Amino acid sequence: MSRRVLLFGALGAGAVLFAGLLIVPVMFGASRFMFGGGVAGGNCVNVAQAGAQPAAATGARAIPANYLELYKDAGEKFGIPWNVLAGIGKVETNHGTSTLPGVRSGENYAGAGGPMQFLAATWKAFAVDGNKDGRKNRYDPADAIPSAAAYLKHNGAPRRMRTAIFQYNHSWDYVNLVLDWAKRYVGGDFEVVQTNGVECEDNDLPVNASDLVKRIIAFAMAQRGKPYVFGANGPDAWDCSSLIQAAYRTVGLNIPRTTFQQWPFGKKIKKGEEQPGDLVFFDSGPGTSANNPGHVGMVISDGKMIVASCSSCVPAIGVKPYKRSDWVGVTRPLARPDLRKKAGELAAG
Repeated sequence: MSRRVLLFGALGAGAVLFAGLLIVPVMFGASRFMFGGGVAGGNCVNVAQAGAQPAAATGARAIPANYLELYKDAGEKFGIPWNVLAGIGKVETNHGTSTLPGVRSGENYAGAGGPMQFLAATWKAFAVDGNKDGRKNRYDPADAIPSAAAYLKHNGAPRRMRTAIFQYNHSWDYVNLVLDWAKRYVGGDFEVVQTNGVECEDNDLPVNASDLVKRIIAFAMAQRGKPYVFGANGPDAWDCSSLIQAAYRTVGLNIPRTTFQQWPFGKKIKKGEEQPGDLVFFDSGPGTSANNPGHVGMVISDGKMIVASCSSCVPAIGVKPYKRSDWVGVTRPLARPDLRKKAGELAAG
């Protein structure tokens, strides 16, 4: 992993909401819209084929047969292009054939071991029992290769493949070398997916939502690509609750500023009955609990929310799943009588 950094390295807030927020930068058409926000030109990345398994070419004949099979099996299971795993295996240990220390036993100078060169701590966190023999052996390619796939997956692959490979070994020279080999194994016509946080698959507005809810969601979605800054109120950066407040305010509806205030504000909704525009709350952050959630996102479809996650998250603001272990509950601000009345007045106007 990162023990080769030296080697490859040598080779190479708070502002007042603008009145302009009341104008939503959205173009409707067959429920598609273009995004502004922090994403230059409103471009999105198609990730539909990010995990596709390309056909092996002549160059793959140089890979030992057992390794080739393991790369393909792990690629299919974890949704990682098998040739990327093969590229890592080639660069790290020449598919386990290297005679250097730490390949078949022991560790190298940086503490890495096995055909995919795992540090002990990383192995402990991400090891997979690939051959189901009850052991996780970093020197066994049947375990090491799927473990590498799991580690890439954890770091954003296949949607952010270059980022994930960089986390495997913190050098862009390393990333390029791995991908050069990955191309050779499939005949050269291969490009990995690297999203900017805006995926084309997430650009559809909910079909059955009202125009008002679509406008609320559209504003929040248009902020993708901008940074998360705790306490920020936009327009250049947001935190989780300020993004939600601004999205509602852009259609003329006022809700509280903080997550702690937003939780008791809306009507509580049973899990499984949430709708687009509802708020989903999480037991995360300091001073929070199941009765006092400290993080919030907005439902855009079944299982998906638009959320400002954290300053180190990738993306910081983006579409993510909300059905997770720290999910506390759901509220519906638009079910409040005062907001329902206001929404009706806005619609009539």
